[in-house]
Amino acid sequence: LSPDCSFTCHYRCRALVRLDCSGPPGAGDEDDGTEQALEKDTNVDEPGEWEKAELDQAQVEQRIKEYNSQINSNLFMSLNKDGSYTGFIKVQLKLVRPVSVPATKRVPSLQAGRQGPRTQGVKRRTSFYLPKGTVKHLHILSHTRASEVIDALLRKFTVVDNPRKFALFERSEKDEQVYLRKLADEERPLRLRLLAGPSEKVLSFVLKENETGEVNWDAFTLPELHNFLRILQREEEEHVRQLRHRYARCRQKMQEAL
Repeated sequence: LSPDCSFTCHYRCRALVRLDCSGPPGAGDEDDGTEQALEKDTNVDEPGEWEKAELDQAQVEQRIKEYNSQINSNLFMSLNKDGSYTGFIKVQLKLVRPVSVPATKRVPSLQAGRQGPRTQGVKRRTSFYLPKGTVKHLHILSHTRASEVIDALLRKFTVVDNPRKFALFERSEKDEQVYLRKLADEERPLRLRLLAGPSEKVLSFVLKENETGEVNWDAFTLPELHNFLRILQREEEEHVRQLRHRYARCRQKMQEAL
């Protein structure tokens, strides 16, 4: 049990779990707090008008030329002979919960004493928090879907969690307000990047937990589900304790008034 983040795990799993609990909750979150106050989830499933624009071959070629002339790096877009195009998108990872990666722990074999120091690999998982502000550039195609971008990001960081636990958001700033919209699986991020131009304020991409309101419980493993049940039970017990304490205080005040 960590005194800072209140993380609890089975004693046999303690050596396999790695969490950065070096500071108290909320430490170093000043930037996030400022943005959180401005951030607004528009809860709009449909893209905006400019995002629905359909471009012909000539318009795509002109847009790519304009895009490349506005960037200050070598992350250019390139038009292919078949009419598709390739380019880079930058995705910021803003994950609140830890992610799981594969880990292999070498343990001695039962017959190691007789036949030498033979070992066998035992598959384990280890969890950790991705560093704040982690950014990844991906080189993708114009027809690459948002779901494929999520898969590629998880592979880059060797994350073994179910991709359905994550969602790709578009982020925009307007009138000192931050807006977020979750991309549908079939949307094409590079196309959105081309339509918006290179400005990060007009459009940027963020990977976050998939907060849909309707939890896909099938995406979790049995140990995770059992752990959630224990957490719910503790939260319920704490809520009941607080309610009883509040009513006891009210009852005491009334009795004192009488």
